Amino acid sequence: MSPLITPILLLGMALGTTTTLISSHWLLAWMGLEINTIAIIPLMARRHHPRAVEATTKYFLIQAAAAALLLFASVSNAWLCGEWAINQMTHPFPTTIIILALALKVGLAPLHAWLPDVIQGLDLIMALTLSTWQKVAPMALFLQIQLEDPTLLILLGLTSTLIGGWGGLNQTQLRKIMAYSSIAHLGWMVLVIQFSPPLTLMTLLVYMLMTLSTFMIFKHLQSTNITTLANSWAKAPLLTALAPLTLLSLGGLPPLTGFAPKWMILQELTKQELPLLATISAISALLSLYFYLRLTYAMALTISPNTLMSAAPWRLSPPKSFLVLALSTVSTISILPLVPTMLALLY
Repeated sequence: MSPLITPILLLGMALGTTTTLISSHWLLAWMGLEINTIAIIPLMARRHHPRAVEATTKYFLIQAAAAALLLFASVSNAWLCGEWAINQMTHPFPTTIIILALALKVGLAPLHAWLPDVIQGLDLIMALTLSTWQKVAPMALFLQIQLEDPTLLILLGLTSTLIGGWGGLNQTQLRKIMAYSSIAHLGWMVLVIQFSPPLTLMTLLVYMLMTLSTFMIFKHLQSTNITTLANSWAKAPLLTALAPLTLLSLGGLPPLTGFAPKWMILQELTKQELPLLATISAISALLSLYFYLRLTYAMALTISPNTLMSAAPWRLSPPKSFLVLALSTVSTISILPLVPTMLALLY
């Protein structure tokens, strides 16, 4: 790929996402989502590997189906109600279809089956992009939709938290584990989106920060499965000591950063007189915490059998920039005291 093509495609992704973020009209929002999808497709297939091409094809078909549903529902709403505004969804039929279309776009359960396979076929940087940046535009549309009855969103969120935790238990591939982690975290966001949109936004920002840190660690260690994590001590001892804190933060273990959004969401659900929902969500967090502990055990408490030469690899790789990795890792571990300030700024 030409060096000029990548910046153009990245600019297209930014333009598509920004168009959706600033739009209050369904047609403009749909155009933004399509521009974003068209721009990311060549980036996903740039490796020219059959697995990457397969993942790109799956992603394109899923996004095209979701975009078609979104356009159909928005036209139906304009036909039934005479409104194209995103915050004027009053008829239950187009509203339900739009929510399902957006759920298919971001990978909410039970419309999640494509996400682990697609992320598994990509390299770590594109998997990171798909797990973070590609969630921004659909979540912005979720935030603008006002529902009289949030039952559908609650069901989607609860299913996602359970399946996201359950599906990651028997995985050995790191990208698939992070895909199920994405599904579970999206479920937490959708659970509270109708009750406290700023809390959902704060949870999304914290999740993106933690996921950035985790993927950058995997990229630096050149690890794509649990087995290779056991060699981390020989590659980067200090980073291997900090990585378990990042993983446990993703799991929501106090006193790390990931604990704050889950605690605030449980508190908000309790305020809304939904104690059973809060209890099931908290139990589902234990499922996710198990496979994060599994990664922590493989990375920090085990050393794979090695020869003397392979146990201390030569560090002759070209110099790399560690600024993003350092900032994201330190923020993931220590930003917990600033979470109330972040939430206050968003309200």
